[in-house]
Amino acid sequence: MEKVRVFYDKEGNTLNIWFDEPSLEYICEESGDEVIIVKDKKGRVIGFEKLNFLSSKKDLQKARIPLEVVMS
Repeated sequence: MEKVRVFYDKEGNTLNIWFDEPSLEYICEESGDEVIIVKDKKGRVIGFEKLNFLSSKKDLQKARIPLEVVMS
């Protein structure tokens, strides 16, 4: 794992964390608590998505989250 990508989708109110290239996404599984686990063809976890990341419209308006962050 060289980079971790963090992407916040303001319209969808989701937070996506990628441990590998998003293009490798093959299958997704719900894990409960509004979290989707993203896997590649070999079944390795390459990321996850948190649905309803901010709990209220008030939080959405106050949020100052960068749209995308890449950490290496």
